[in-house]
This record gives sequence, structure tokens and C-alpha cells, in this order.
Amino acid sequence: MKSIPKDNTVFLTLEHLLQYEWLNTVLNFNVGQQKSNSVLSGRYTSRLRGRGLDFEEARPYVIGDDIRNIDWKVTAKTGVTHTKVFTEEKEKPAFIFVDQSPTMGFGSVNKTKAVVAGELAAVAAYKILKGGDRIGGLVMKGESYDLLTPKRDQRNMLQFFQKIVEANQEIYKNEDFDFSKSLKDMIAKLNNIITHDYLVIIISDFHRYNNEMIQYLSVLSQHNDVVLVKVYDPMEEELPSKKMSLTDGKKQISILKKKDKVVEDLKSDFKTNYDGFKQEIEKYDITLFKINTVDPLEEQLVNVFTQYIPK
Repeated sequence: MKSIPKDNTVFLTLEHLLQYEWLNTVLNFNVGQQKSNSVLSGRYTSRLRGRGLDFEEARPYVIGDDIRNIDWKVTAKTGVTHTKVFTEEKEKPAFIFVDQSPTMGFGSVNKTKAVVAGELAAVAAYKILKGGDRIGGLVMKGESYDLLTPKRDQRNMLQFFQKIVEANQEIYKNEDFDFSKSLKDMIAKLNNIITHDYLVIIISDFHRYNNEMIQYLSVLSQHNDVVLVKVYDPMEEELPSKKMSLTDGKKQISILKKKDKVVEDLKSDFKTNYDGFKQEIEKYDITLFKINTVDPLEEQLVNVFTQYIPK
């Protein structure tokens, strides 16, 4: 298997993102067999009651079915009125939200969360565009953002990549900002773009999610397939067993031993927050999975996609 590029561990370049086109081919996700809410599903099949489409099955007639679709042969054979069910391949436009705000600039071993988020966006974009669907995106930079409306155009995808790169290059220059306010502004914009039957992919560390955000996601998921990708660094989940000093630029803390209370609290807090977030959003049929900054991206994606392919 071809390997993922090893450079660009801190800052992204357009050339780096363009190298991720091959991952779409290598992974071969069998799109047509996946659940409609699976990640990067691209084109999907919907069940419709119509005419001039591909016949799928006959099932018992229910009030409201078009009488023109009654299957008279099955009805005569069974003595129960049956109607024909057809399938139609529908367009599934996609929208990718990529977080390049300050907390995404962290990485303890290899890549930063922001770099991995950019790579994931590139993989998703290639997968969707090759499926023939329109693709748009939003790049969150802190208080500001760049927005591209969905188009079935490779130039639009390349412009999206460039916006990710530009935001990534400026990630450490962003100062503290009001995350909730910025999120509200972006949501207002997205409400005018994402209507229904979209595949919405949100890539972030979800470091500052709140009830307001969950409420928006629940509304968004009513008419769209929503997939959340949490990018995290292993050190956020569990600190290594050695002495160290940590700082956020304003405060500093020293870790003296593996069983330090801070270490235990951090591990417990990460698991509690993630499990709680996952449990809450799954009430709305939203898919959530984790990708870390250390393990090979292609291996993690293979493991994730395997979960969504019916046995």
C-alpha cells in the first residue's frame, strides 16, 4: 500500500493535500452498500414510490400509496393488495466543516490536530467529488471563517483546499475569541446553504461544544446525514508516564509521576466528555468517531469504515 506523506506535520500546503487523492482509490468503500448515514457516503439510494425507476420489491399496499403502482400479479397470487417499490439514485450534495481554530494547533508526537483535520477534509472531498456530487465547505479560523457554496467543480474543491491551507498557516496568530459567538455567526450562514438531503461532515476537536451546539446539530440532522469526526491527540486522552511541565502560555503545571491526580483526572475527564457527547448526539442518529494524530490515517479510516459496512 502506498504510504501517507510524512512531511507537513505542523503546517499544511496545497501540494500535501493534493496527495490524498490516492486514498479514495485504495480504500474502496463500496459506497452503494453502506448505510445512508455512514461517513463519506457520497451518492446514496433512496426508496421511492414512483414510475419509470428500478423495481426493488412488492410489499403490502397501505393507504396513501399510488394506486398506479399496484402489483396486480402479486395481488392476485396472494389475495392481498401489493404495491411496487422502486429505487432511484439521488444526488447527495455534501458540506465539510473544517476547524482550524487555535486549539487545533496542538500535536505532541507527529502531526497537529489541524493538519489531520485538513487531511481528512481532503479525503472526504475527493471521495464526494468522484461520486459526482456537489461539494462545499466552511473553514473556521477563530472569529472569522471562509465559506464556499457547494459546486460540482474540481476548481471549487481546490479553492476549498487553499482556504484550509491559508487558515492553517495563520493558526498560531489567532488570539482568544468568543467561540460561542463565532459558532452562532457560522450557523446563521449555514442555515442559508444546507437545506435537506445533504451529507454534512464536521471535523473538529469539539473542545468547546455546548448544549447550543448540540441543539443545532439535532435540527440539522432532521433532514440531513450528519457525521462528526473528533480529532484528538493521545496526550489529551492520557499523559505519558514521565515527569513533565505543561503550560498554556499563561499558567504552568508540573507532573511528577504517572499516578499524579492530574493525570488520572485528565484521563477520566476525556472519557467522560467523549462518551457523554457521543451518547447525546446519537439520540439524533448522528454518527461520531475519533481520529488521532499519531496512528496512520489510512489505517484508522479503514477501521472506521469497516464498522459501517453491513455484514
